[in-house]
Amino acid sequence: MIKNEIEKRITEKSAVIGVVGLGYVGLPLIAEFGLKGFTGIGFEVDAEKVESVNAGRSYIVDVTNENIKKCVDDGRLTATTDFSQLSKCDAIIICVPTPLRKTKDPDMSFILSAGGQIQKYQRHGQLIILESTTYPGTTDEILLPMFEEKGCKLDEDFLLAFSPERVDPGNPQFQTHNIPKVVGGVSKDSTEAAALLYSQIVGEVHPVSSARVAEACKLWENTFRAINIGMANEMARLCNALGIDTWEVVRAAATKPFGFMPFYPGPGIGGHCIPLDPHYLSWKARQHGFDSQFISLAEQVNSNMPGYVVKLVQHALNDEKKAVNGSKVLVLGVAYKKDIDDMRESPALSVIDLLRAKGAEVIYHDPFVPEVTFDHAYTIGDGEPLYNQDLTDDLMKNSDCVVICTEHSDIDYNRVCEQSKLIVDTRNALSPDIRNGSHAKIVRL
Repeated sequence: MIKNEIEKRITEKSAVIGVVGLGYVGLPLIAEFGLKGFTGIGFEVDAEKVESVNAGRSYIVDVTNENIKKCVDDGRLTATTDFSQLSKCDAIIICVPTPLRKTKDPDMSFILSAGGQIQKYQRHGQLIILESTTYPGTTDEILLPMFEEKGCKLDEDFLLAFSPERVDPGNPQFQTHNIPKVVGGVSKDSTEAAALLYSQIVGEVHPVSSARVAEACKLWENTFRAINIGMANEMARLCNALGIDTWEVVRAAATKPFGFMPFYPGPGIGGHCIPLDPHYLSWKARQHGFDSQFISLAEQVNSNMPGYVVKLVQHALNDEKKAVNGSKVLVLGVAYKKDIDDMRESPALSVIDLLRAKGAEVIYHDPFVPEVTFDHAYTIGDGEPLYNQDLTDDLMKNSDCVVICTEHSDIDYNRVCEQSKLIVDTRNALSPDIRNGSHAKIVRL
């Protein structure tokens, strides 16, 4: 049986692991296999990433240079743009992006491209796993027919499964090795072999009955977050209208030891998962005549938050007898979350775009992001690139308004309050002690 062949190689650690896509998901994954004694081949279309990995350098915040160098020096990791080497792999894990089209429908082009390369070099005895977030049915409806097209048979020639990635960039507590892995195969043998593979690098594996269940699990996780963040954002706007401190309300509610989980408002939602994944679920729901109203409402609330932040800036400047048009606005933090360099779908980009559309001169400081371009974001325009500015006293003093969009840890917020005239804090970055000792006017979400 092919399952026995694959499991034997996994148990002996003679299985060669191929990972297609060396981004925030793929690089930590293949590094973990290398550290656990497996030989891995990373496949990338970006030649610069390939060169970096082969030189022992990491470009992902959660993966150290030391770990990459160790894997490379030990002969456990190589990266390549040559997809013909897929034929050498016993297990192939697909970790490519799954963006949305402008119509907010799933863009399956990266999965199709990866699947096409695997099909081209497919051989007997391979376990293929999709990790890219997608709608329920993708593994069965797209990949299975593709891999059987040339006469290969599931459970006889290859195994196929889905295991959702659960990466949280910049989270020092939860990383690849200690995040439970959900695994669902297209067949029982596929589930068992994929579960065995992941058990070599993670502490807990949770098998489910099918790939569809595993695909739906991932979307449920992130849709849950999107909806609850949407509620937090709506509550923030309500509290603002009522003159109540939003953050005090959340802290008070969080003292309840059951039935409540705190979610926090912000300038919008970002990253590759939460802004996109609910659309995959609602798109699939529409195919079955189901209207997912909660998802649509949360998306509407969250997508309106950058505009609400700009209104806060506008009103705050107006109170100082200034217009947005012609004002100098300093944005602190443009990554989508604290202490990382990832700008995917960052709400800060929309805030900047909206401010520039109103005539503001926008500058930014982010210690993780040297340059901001606007050709990859869902923004209203295609403004000129911006470049990171040093956070000098003069920069803050000469700014009419400072907008905290991302609360990076190494920014001295005491100093920000000392040197700034007006601050709009969308992340509750300014503690009560800082606020109480500040001469700046502070507006909070």
